[in-house]
Amino acid sequence: MSPFLETLRRDIRLRGYSMRTEKTYLYWIRQFIYFTKKRHPCDVGAVEVKAFLTYLAVERCVAINTQKVALNALVFLYHKFLQVQLGDLGFTLATKQRVLPIVLNREEVNKIIGCLKGRNKLIVALLYGSGLRISECLRLRVQDVDIHRLCITIRDGKGNKDRQTLLSPRVVGELEAAIKSTLTLLVQDNLQGVGPSLPFALGKKYPNAFRSPKWAFIFPSTGVCRHPVTNILCRHHLHSSVIRKALNGAVKAAGIANKKVNCHTFRHSFATHLLEAGTDIRTVQELLGHNDVKTTQIYTHVLGKHYAGTKSPLDRLAFD
Repeated sequence: MSPFLETLRRDIRLRGYSMRTEKTYLYWIRQFIYFTKKRHPCDVGAVEVKAFLTYLAVERCVAINTQKVALNALVFLYHKFLQVQLGDLGFTLATKQRVLPIVLNREEVNKIIGCLKGRNKLIVALLYGSGLRISECLRLRVQDVDIHRLCITIRDGKGNKDRQTLLSPRVVGELEAAIKSTLTLLVQDNLQGVGPSLPFALGKKYPNAFRSPKWAFIFPSTGVCRHPVTNILCRHHLHSSVIRKALNGAVKAAGIANKKVNCHTFRHSFATHLLEAGTDIRTVQELLGHNDVKTTQIYTHVLGKHYAGTKSPLDRLAFD
């Protein structure tokens, strides 16, 4: 990595951005530098940024959300890091239509979960039962689950927001067993001076925080590693690739070949099934953590007009 990008990465970390945001911003800033034929960002400006964003829309045909992510990365680069205002860019907006999300019916969800076992079964059940993103589920710590109130707190979710969502009573027993197991592992790790990886700067402020049960990941990794920022030996949460592999096997075993199923499909199914059951769209919006209700409204399109009470004109004909 170049000295410039390394300095930029340190700045992103000092501001407390997530590792995922760091990787995303660095990716798009690197793409922008390549686009400008490796000219230093200080030597280019609004004209080149506009050209790059237009190139993404016209030449690469990216989705509008992808273009927005690239824009956010460049705004961070110029406004926050270089302290340069770009002004009104007036670039061409991406027009690639958003594809309707793939949704499973209840029978399909039941079949897939039934083909999983143990920890993997619990994780997929939480994705569907609580509407979690896979990253949110794997980052859950002991303190985030309130079994008595049947709710889960998502901390630093997408957009650095906290929210609460449902916890199904059907998974309480398995969840309690998972928590008991992770606390046993925490005691063993503590004897070796190791604990869970901690949020930004927390370990520095509270040196013994890694011994506290509340910070333990409910789904810990099988091994320890060096923290990418502090270089301290710690235990991170389970990697998402483990669940994706298990899910692919379960989908195949369930005989579902006509739908492309991934971890996020269960979040889509959670939202759609709640709306089917008559849940208010604003409630679904809050449970999902969407900023704008328009994002949630895509699930009404999945349901079709029948959900809104509209019937096909064919239903009104009386033919045999």
